[in-house]
Amino acid sequence: MAKQAKRSSNRASRGRSKSKRWSAHVTEHSNALDLQSKIFRSSDPHKIALSLKRSAQHSKRRKATPYQSAMSMLNFYINRAGKNLPQPRKRILERAKGELRDVFGRK
Repeated sequence: MAKQAKRSSNRASRGRSKSKRWSAHVTEHSNALDLQSKIFRSSDPHKIALSLKRSAQHSKRRKATPYQSAMSMLNFYINRAGKNLPQPRKRILERAKGELRDVFGRK
């Protein structure tokens, strides 16, 4: 008689709610940028880009350039939302990437 080891999955024990909370925590309490409250909910891509630029330029804790930090935070938000991000919101955030490049003078 062979004993079967009972395997417990870390994913199952952590639960879905905990995995969602860490990304919200990063967005709200980023160590690199002090983000304006609810900035990613804005419907104006230019406003999002300017806010990210302002946050990145004023941060003393970031490790990369202001442009890299701002773009990284925007990409982080888009990627963590995944398929739960509605198409209209995703289009706004993708346009914000282009606006971010413009406000930093990149192409």
